[in-house]
Amino acid sequence: MDELASFLAQRDAQQTRRTLLPVRDRAPGLTATEHFAGVDFSSNDYLGLSAHPALLAAAHAALERYGCGAGASRLMSGDLQLNHEVEEALADFKGTEAALLFSTGYQANTGILPALVDRHDVIFADQLSHASLLDGALLSRAKLLRFRHNDPDDLAALLARRRAQFTRALIVTESIFSMDGDRAPLAQLVDLKERFNCRLYVDEAHATGIFGAHGAGCVDEDGLTEHVDFIMGTFSKALGSFGAYLATSRLAVDYLVNTAHSFIYSTALPPAVLAANLAALRVCREEPASGQALLRSAREFRQALVAQGWATGGASQIIPVQVGESEYALHLSAALAWQGFRILAIRPPTVPEGTARLRISLSAAHTPAQLAAVLEALRVLA
Repeated sequence: MDELASFLAQRDAQQTRRTLLPVRDRAPGLTATEHFAGVDFSSNDYLGLSAHPALLAAAHAALERYGCGAGASRLMSGDLQLNHEVEEALADFKGTEAALLFSTGYQANTGILPALVDRHDVIFADQLSHASLLDGALLSRAKLLRFRHNDPDDLAALLARRRAQFTRALIVTESIFSMDGDRAPLAQLVDLKERFNCRLYVDEAHATGIFGAHGAGCVDEDGLTEHVDFIMGTFSKALGSFGAYLATSRLAVDYLVNTAHSFIYSTALPPAVLAANLAALRVCREEPASGQALLRSAREFRQALVAQGWATGGASQIIPVQVGESEYALHLSAALAWQGFRILAIRPPTVPEGTARLRISLSAAHTPAQLAAVLEALRVLA
């Protein structure tokens, strides 16, 4: 075994083993692999829009007109007019001056943050911020200071001690946290950012399409759009398609077009994806009750879990069932899979040690019968 192979084998042995499971077929709320076929409670297709007729029709039409790929980055020859149509619709949807598209949420966060701050600056990030936010903070070379999860008092104390030591400061949070399903205290974060002369960056990946009167997200629902400097989100979850965006000022968009490496050096989104994204925004406006109905279903589901004795939490369609140890989480996940429910065990390092959980993602595509069946399966396992 050569040196590289030996190194990789040693590192692999130190990790909690994960494997890829190719999906052979899927539909909203359902999935099938080589060894499993059943109800999918692990997908982020929260509204089932991935199979919505409007998105499918728009994607097919764009595919026939433009072909499969964009062919180049947007600063080369890949800047189809569709990009601008989506960005204009996004800005209107989010209530901002402008918007900018990125290929993925990870690329957005790891490209935008390094463009906004540098080694003279500081990022105050919620302790449970997504890995893409933390990676973006590290790439920026700014000082990274993490405050206790959803704890404005801890952030205030940190700001009082450290803010004056740096030129610029950015507060970073998710609005709905991907592993805990809970909601950030955005109004209090806005107050702190204004008191301490910071900018506020909110990742709305798991809120877009669900929260707010038309699915514009938690920032919109809380009436804080004018006070949040950078609102990031994705099309790949509740909006059923692919890609990410930043909704912000026109000045910031023009600046990022010239400075965000993940934008400059990435091939533009495919035309079929762009057309589906545009259709998804229209569907959200035309079917505004879908997100609220999903949240009502999640509240009822969470209450049923608590009644069974499970430790759970959150305030969204993401419902964590805390079980503690990784082995127990894996055992429960396997038992549920045997009964036809795909609910994955989330383990360290994705979550802190001792907080392994089942992560249940509810979708508008799940039927009352399916929800009742998985609740019964969990009752037996409790």
